[in-house]
Amino acid sequence: MGYRVRKHLLSAVLVAAVFTMSACGTNSSGASTASPSGTSAAGGSAAVALQGSIAFNDDKLAELRDKIKAALAGKDLSKVDNAIVVNVVSAYWDAAKTGAEKGASELGVKSTFQEPPTEDVTLQLSMINTLVSQGVTGFSVSAIQPAAMGGAVAAAAARGVGILPIDGPMQQYQSAAPVYLGTPNYAAGQQAGSVMARMLPNGGDVALLTGSLTATNATQRIAGFKDAIKDTKIKVFQVYNDNGDAGVALQNASAAMQADPNLKAFYTVWSYDGPSAGQAVQSAGQAGKVQILADDSEPKTLQMLKSGVIQAMVLQQPYQQGYMAEYILTATKVLGQAATMALLKPYLESDGYTLSSGIGVVTAANLDAYDAKLASFGLASS
Repeated sequence: MGYRVRKHLLSAVLVAAVFTMSACGTNSSGASTASPSGTSAAGGSAAVALQGSIAFNDDKLAELRDKIKAALAGKDLSKVDNAIVVNVVSAYWDAAKTGAEKGASELGVKSTFQEPPTEDVTLQLSMINTLVSQGVTGFSVSAIQPAAMGGAVAAAAARGVGILPIDGPMQQYQSAAPVYLGTPNYAAGQQAGSVMARMLPNGGDVALLTGSLTATNATQRIAGFKDAIKDTKIKVFQVYNDNGDAGVALQNASAAMQADPNLKAFYTVWSYDGPSAGQAVQSAGQAGKVQILADDSEPKTLQMLKSGVIQAMVLQQPYQQGYMAEYILTATKVLGQAATMALLKPYLESDGYTLSSGIGVVTAANLDAYDAKLASFGLASS
């Protein structure tokens, strides 16, 4: 959604994983640009053997955090009352909640974390409107449907409430919400397409599973994926929408294999979609034959990666989306929007809008390094 995850403070040093391949660069968000190679159990096609990175954007965010902390030193934070509203209950968001709790604790500010039990736009808007009426000074939100946020954004802005989109951008409201904290989603989709091209060097049909066809993060990732494979022999068979329901995602994955006997792989866009696809290929006796590239790493996704059911993960950093949200919202309330943006500006992507939480790529080859990183945050998955 992003949707996905699980815990601790990140300091300045992070591990970069090295597999066994040719030289690899990373973009400003920490995404690998390497070309993988190898051989696969799936009909002799090349397998994922990536040289990747799990550095995300953590070093730069730690530097930014320290600058915000210095700017807040000696200021009265007693009136700060932050809130984080995500898009659905999911393991993915456990890490963001942990990050938010850590950031709020460090700053000594009040913070509330809310997540609707289902992907319900009306309920999410009700949560936001209630929080604003109760006097929160700022909120971050992973909008289920950005186009529906206009009224809530206007009402919050009129009361001087800070607004920070996370996980998915809301650029149409940039005057009221001038920065987006999260994954550069188009770049993440491109990264996934690059990985899929190495998974299927001879091409083949791929089905996409997603929890939304309207959420900006989903549409941008899908667009990036399609652009990355357009000069390959890979064909997107169909994009299946499950509306945030893991059970529907399982049904969609099974339906895709039945509808296309030549299906070679799944690209799963939201966190629970990976395990749903994994369950479907296992039930069909196609594990390892129908490959899976999953966005995010819920605990079941990690288990399936270890067992070979899932071949690779393209990862976000939801911990940072919760953790840095506390610092940004607090700075917006105490220092003002202009002063906060001045602090953020050197760390934004080239669009002047995105504060990247980074992109990572994990396969079985660097899974141990990734597990160690998560453990350093107190997390089981991310």
